[in-house]
Amino acid sequence: MGIIGPGQAGIGLGLALARAGHAVSLHGRRQKPVPTPLKLTVGAGDAPPPWIGDVAVVLLAVKDDGIRPLADMLKAARVIRPEHVLLHLSGVQGQEALGVLVTSQAALGSLHPLQTIVEPERAPERLRGAWAAVEGMPRAVETAERLAVAMGMRPFRLTAKAKAVYHAGAVFASNYFVVVEAVAQRLLRHAGLTDEEAWTALQPLVEGTLENLVRQGPLRALTGPVARGDGDTVIRHLGSLTIDDQQLYRALGRAALELAQKRGMDETTATKLADALATDLPPVIRPEGKK
Repeated sequence: MGIIGPGQAGIGLGLALARAGHAVSLHGRRQKPVPTPLKLTVGAGDAPPPWIGDVAVVLLAVKDDGIRPLADMLKAARVIRPEHVLLHLSGVQGQEALGVLVTSQAALGSLHPLQTIVEPERAPERLRGAWAAVEGMPRAVETAERLAVAMGMRPFRLTAKAKAVYHAGAVFASNYFVVVEAVAQRLLRHAGLTDEEAWTALQPLVEGTLENLVRQGPLRALTGPVARGDGDTVIRHLGSLTIDDQQLYRALGRAALELAQKRGMDETTATKLADALATDLPPVIRPEGKK
């Protein structure tokens, strides 16, 4: 098995696959240390890996905008055979990203682990139990499912058309969760805490919230002024924020209100909260560098 792209995802998946019993070769443009038992080959971007004729499955672990150029290079090099299975790791693109290789008769598809890989050495443990979206031609899907199961993941099938909204959901769950915590840290700094103090103070709250989410799900885990129907508090919050933070608060507040209504909030209270979230208040102007 070969992986083109020795970044965090490529190395992490390589380690997980190696632990599952696969011999894994990596390929990149620059020499760099990789964990044992992985092996790295290096070459220019316009040349295929030297091992590509010796492997049956190739994972393209490159950025989304690098998939099509990589497919173009592989097509130009005429190294892809009908026996090959090519899988890219994009969460938003489908097999169409490899479309130029259709004439090779190889099986084309995608495998997207629904998990973050920041520390590749921890990937084998982090991937175990995670779900993985698979999509593509039948043989590619079957191969992706086998690989996911071998790494301890739970594969599920998606259509190419569904991948964009699926990946948007993943971004909200992971990336924007981090962004919201960074906003919370900044607001506590404006209240007088240092960055370090703010994050230390927020950690127990974040951990408690995450525990509630895991145990009860979003609908039951929601707390706070919107869930309580406290429109006056919402208005006081908006009056303390800059225009950008007001816009973010309003958008998230409307999403919270939708959850609260699903949980049984009465129409009168919901209307009061909707009015509070729409209240036009002058934004706070913070000094340069403290927005």
